[in-house]
Amino acid sequence: MAITRWDPFREVVALQNRMNSLFGGLNEGEAPMTTASFVPAVDIYEDAQKVVLKLEVPGIEEKDLDVRVENNTLTVKGERKFEKEEKEENFHRIERSYGSFYRSFTLPSTVDTEHVAASYNAGVLKLELKKKPEAQPKQIKINVAA
Repeated sequence: MAITRWDPFREVVALQNRMNSLFGGLNEGEAPMTTASFVPAVDIYEDAQKVVLKLEVPGIEEKDLDVRVENNTLTVKGERKFEKEEKEENFHRIERSYGSFYRSFTLPSTVDTEHVAASYNAGVLKLELKKKPEAQPKQIKINVAA
């Protein structure tokens, strides 16, 4: 019976290899799939007339946000810049993420890409995408014969 030396990182390396194969195994020197430093949380809901997206982007000014609709894809790009003050600060912890982000959403065919409204309030970017008239429900009145 051979004695095998215990390696505490063996499982970690095996897990990393499985994850690399799952994501296509990026080679060294290859650009990663995304360069975002953080990804803002988003709520998506829908009613009969529209689809609404709410993205949490606190600390980002409207001029640093870019919202586009191209080929039934909604993209939101932005950047949260690190605020550096003149006086020296002794940071104990920095937990907020800084840098650029990129989110894209494939829109359903029921959305009218010509009617998109965006508003920004209290760090929340709200995007309202109206549905096409033919996609909205219609009530049909039933006539009762006397």
